[in-house]
Amino acid sequence: MRIALLGDTHFPRRGSHLPDTCVGACRAADLIVHTGDLADTECLAHLRAIGPPVVAINGNADDDAVKAALPATAEVELPGGRRLGLVHNGGPEKGRLERLRKRFPDCAAVAFGHSHIPLWATAPDGFMIINPGSATDRRRQPHHSMVVIEVDGDGPLAVRFVNLDDDGADLPVELIRNVQ
Repeated sequence: MRIALLGDTHFPRRGSHLPDTCVGACRAADLIVHTGDLADTECLAHLRAIGPPVVAINGNADDDAVKAALPATAEVELPGGRRLGLVHNGGPEKGRLERLRKRFPDCAAVAFGHSHIPLWATAPDGFMIINPGSATDRRRQPHHSMVVIEVDGDGPLAVRFVNLDDDGADLPVELIRNVQ
């Protein structure tokens, strides 16, 4: 299973479409997951038109229609009986990994957004938290980004950060925060 993980698109304030590299990665996925701050229902319609099923949650910058249409949190069933938790705001940096583990005790990983900062942290037992950054609103980050997660049976989740400003090259590891 291949998951295209996005967050913080902020339509229409930060554009009305996703970068072509992002759309290509979404089309190649089995599932599109969005961690909130789509901003309007046009973004949700745009994601759904790409093709694969979409699982999305709402965020703090979403309009009322998005908040009415989408839950604040969700869990996605993964191969091997694992789950991916979704929440928009992962909270303060300090203690985030353990706090999200407690909030989503049945999940192997939790994806969140809000900060627009690409982040990947893994506990010794394999539990992980992931922030894909933003495909459309990089803020103070040097690149627009997203994540592709490959799930093969009950093996480890393969996480790849995609640099959307460089035709889909890997995002340099030094630009991915790893804060426990």
